[in-house]
Amino acid sequence: MSKFSLTPKQIVHELDKYIIGQDSAKKSVAIALRNRWRRQQVTEDIRDEILPNNIIMIGSTGVGKTEIARRLSNLVQAPFVKVEASKFTEVGYVGRDVDSMIRDLVDNSYTIVKSEHEITVREKAIEMTNERIMDLLLPPLNNPDKESAEYQRYQTTREKMFNKLMAGDFEDRQVEFKVQEDASSPMMQVFGPLGMDDLSMNLQDMLGNAMPKKKKMRRLSVAEARVLITGEESDKLIDEEKVQHEAIRRAEQDGIVFVDEIDKIAGERSGGGPDVSREGVQRDILPIIEGSTVKTKYGTLVTDHILFIAAGAFHMSKPSDLIPELQGRFPIRVELENLTEEDFIQILTQPKSALLKQYTAMVGAEDVKITFNKDAIAEIARVAFEVNESVENIGARRLHTIMSKLLEETLFDLPNPEIKSIKVTKSMVTKTFKDTMADQDLSKYIL
Repeated sequence: MSKFSLTPKQIVHELDKYIIGQDSAKKSVAIALRNRWRRQQVTEDIRDEILPNNIIMIGSTGVGKTEIARRLSNLVQAPFVKVEASKFTEVGYVGRDVDSMIRDLVDNSYTIVKSEHEITVREKAIEMTNERIMDLLLPPLNNPDKESAEYQRYQTTREKMFNKLMAGDFEDRQVEFKVQEDASSPMMQVFGPLGMDDLSMNLQDMLGNAMPKKKKMRRLSVAEARVLITGEESDKLIDEEKVQHEAIRRAEQDGIVFVDEIDKIAGERSGGGPDVSREGVQRDILPIIEGSTVKTKYGTLVTDHILFIAAGAFHMSKPSDLIPELQGRFPIRVELENLTEEDFIQILTQPKSALLKQYTAMVGAEDVKITFNKDAIAEIARVAFEVNESVENIGARRLHTIMSKLLEETLFDLPNPEIKSIKVTKSMVTKTFKDTMADQDLSKYIL
């Protein structure tokens, strides 16, 4: 089955490989993703009327909100962008404008589409690259007489050199050639420090398209030159207009925007102060989610069918503190559960990219085998859970802090020819965190 037509159960099964628990959230996003495929199967007269069911995920930091959205987009190679609602400012203030989330999404879509097109022309691009490198190593003859002995000798020499090039004999040979400069305009450097990143981007796009591309001479090894030249040759073979059109289409139909920290722009409304600004940001975001037209450097995009997934801890506020219009655009609400000790054990061991597997691989890079006793894993999970309960709940991110502290000395001592294996035991874990756990103030700073 195509990755674009996975069933909800198959989607959840794939997410289970990376995310422990949170079954309700996985189920909701799986249905939302499958609904996009379902929409493409219906007749055109009703297709445009079927809007995505946007989702709000409610839960503490580190429980898997971002990971669910990110893995979901990776699963189908959909254009995806994560933004933080707290970074946006109301129109009229210095900062990011809400349209930038859509421009970022299209940038991501363009990168995906262009990579796919590069694969289709790669063989031809490599062939053209090798010819250009040969011209650098052995410049062509000017107006050659193809019947002359000189030309025949040249061809023989070129053929021998080409065989050596293919064998990798010239990878370190230095060649000099012109490459396209990619320097920023001085005007961009003026705007940059002021935080006007979106204005800077727009000016850069306009100036970049209007001004001729500059080239400069560079001296590089054949290996380094090959990378640059292959990129240039690929660009020549790719239909740029077709790539841009497909990037817009895919962002419109398959794009996912993950709006994190949406609770930071919620709150009780008052007559003045920061709450007014927060409500202003909500009202600026609303048209994007409702459906509007946004101009990007690749073309105009309509946001009607982009899937928006919002997330927030909502410790100091609740979803009902958002303006009613925005609440209505997120009909699906999912509450993620705080992680238990058992969850931490599973997070450490089960996912494809489990933390213990990561550390095992890193220590293995030093030709050292590291093993973790079952009791040690349980103790790591207990420490992480207790620190979350007593200090601040940062979810699974606490495990990164715990593991870093636990293996700090080990990682510092390696490589060491006398160390071939390391066994992490419960007593080692207990000893490492005994004093820190006893001192709550110390825990706040160390763990």
